[in-house]
Amino acid sequence: MKLIIRLEDLKAIIKTAKRSAVEICGFLFGRRKRDGFIVEEVRFVPNRLNSPMAFEMEPVEMVKAIDEAEERALEVVGIFHSHVGCPPVPSGRDLKGMRLWPVVWLIVDDNGNYGAYVLEDGKVRRIPVGFNVESTLDG
Repeated sequence: MKLIIRLEDLKAIIKTAKRSAVEICGFLFGRRKRDGFIVEEVRFVPNRLNSPMAFEMEPVEMVKAIDEAEERALEVVGIFHSHVGCPPVPSGRDLKGMRLWPVVWLIVDDNGNYGAYVLEDGKVRRIPVGFNVESTLDG
């Protein structure tokens, strides 16, 4: 199992995280495959907590993002967010979120590090990140 994302999308998430004093967050939309998660679209959603220690996606923007993705036959395959001043590994708060959203969680830090995680049988497991070189803009 692995996360497949376009390198330029991962770079955009990291660049945004480096410029932000608060945690950034959003969705990874795409398709689930037997061996992993294919990201076709990254959607930033405002952090309504505006906090460097935690995130909650703004509910109205969350619903809008999901509705727009579903119109294009895409599903939520992941959630991304950043950690400010600490490693990109799931926190206790993230673990609670992972139980509510059983998708891949991509966490980046403000130094350009990142990790992708899934919750399996109550345990957090890091999964590899691979890069999609194909354009996802083509039908």
